[in-house]
Amino acid sequence: MGDLLYPAHILILLVVGLLFVVPFWQICKKAGFTPALSLLIMVPFVGIIVLFVVAFSDWPALRKSE
Repeated sequence: MGDLLYPAHILILLVVGLLFVVPFWQICKKAGFTPALSLLIMVPFVGIIVLFVVAFSDWPALRKSE
């Protein structure tokens, strides 16, 4: 049993990370939040909190159009 991450594991982590970060990046950008907020989705439990904040807060993009 090794404690190191093998290249295949790193590749899988990157792919899974991109599958979550890229769509959330677009959601944040269209909602008027900073897209860098999507990077927090990779942190366990913090990502869930960020989703709730984005879902239930007033979106800056909607405030500008009113």
